Amino acid sequence: MPTLLPAELERWQSVESIIKKILSSYSFKEIRTPLVERTELFQRTIGEQTDVVSKEMYSFLDRKDQSLSLRPEATAGVVRAGIENGLFYNQTQKLWSMGPMYRYERPQKGRYRQFHQVNMEAFGFEGPGIDAEMVLLTSRVWRNLGVDSIQLELNSLGTAEARKIYRSILVEYFNDHIDSLDEDSRLRLEKNPMRILDSKNPEMSDVIQAAPKMNDHLDQESKDHFTGLLERLDGHGIEYVINPRLVRGLDYYTKTVFEWTTNELGAQATVCGGGRYDGLVKQLGGQDVFAIGCAIGLERLVELVELSNKKDQNGQPKIYFVAVGDKAEAKSSKLAELIRDQFEDCILEVNQDGGSFKQQFKRADRSESDIALILGDEEIQNETIGIKLMKEGGDQETIPEGKLLDTIAERIGT
Repeated sequence: MPTLLPAELERWQSVESIIKKILSSYSFKEIRTPLVERTELFQRTIGEQTDVVSKEMYSFLDRKDQSLSLRPEATAGVVRAGIENGLFYNQTQKLWSMGPMYRYERPQKGRYRQFHQVNMEAFGFEGPGIDAEMVLLTSRVWRNLGVDSIQLELNSLGTAEARKIYRSILVEYFNDHIDSLDEDSRLRLEKNPMRILDSKNPEMSDVIQAAPKMNDHLDQESKDHFTGLLERLDGHGIEYVINPRLVRGLDYYTKTVFEWTTNELGAQATVCGGGRYDGLVKQLGGQDVFAIGCAIGLERLVELVELSNKKDQNGQPKIYFVAVGDKAEAKSSKLAELIRDQFEDCILEVNQDGGSFKQQFKRADRSESDIALILGDEEIQNETIGIKLMKEGGDQETIPEGKLLDTIAERIGT
């Protein structure tokens, strides 16, 4: 369970601020639910045979011997709160929440036992329009954060009736290949065979690839809904891949499921995931309400934003202004603004920590600058500026102050 230090929190808060503005622009309103819920809530919603409930939850008995659990995901708590407070009674709702979740997993880069999510849930909307809006909203998040190395994967799990038929077909198929299944998959075979499709065991990849596909067994209602979603995404120019093996890890999903994945973060490829869960509110004692939601993993998103920013900066020339002496520091600030006005794509850092020429050149080198500009008492007196190409080596040049902008343009190729 990592600690977030001040420098990290600044990056997180920047990302969170952008997401909150986008959520508001789509008319989502914030809800805050407890970190602790009754264990039964997650057993009923997520599914007792899922890895989350059977292996990963932090559960304990309170003083009245009631089993409580730290929340492993947000949707169950939001649905419970909505039912108790009448939020779903003959009305639509768009809700978002943000905060820590807890799963007892093997810690590794991008996967922690305390992790943070932004969750968005929409209730009472029947058609595929809300599915498309959820995708468009998340797509806008990536765009506004400068993230482009991310791909949308889609699938349909069908209605409950269609899944029941498909489940029987899948059980029959895997029973015929029982010797190829690992222990976990054999346990899932009778209670949740679709979760076998989500197995990451490479020894089972061939038998899983050959398994019957849900897409071939969808009912007409699910086909029409999925087609409507794809048509809307095509209309908006959203690129996607249909992944017939995408089932998500929770039992409550129906019809549309989706994930945004990246190949930039190693094994932890999923940055955002979700789908429809039309029967969940009724399952917990509320009305029969249409619903869809998704969650963005903040640890992975923040890391992806940082990687994207580094890529952007690698294509931008960087200048470091070495300035020694009070007069040089004052003048370097003015000249820096002139350079920024002229070269908007340039990254320019002005030394603000004092120090000798030698110390400041070390800072320029550590900052991986392409060009160092040098200003001291001698340059001030002669109205000149020193310039040194940091990555190409070579000697320092001295140029007239009036030639500064033209020289920079030549050096950076603009």
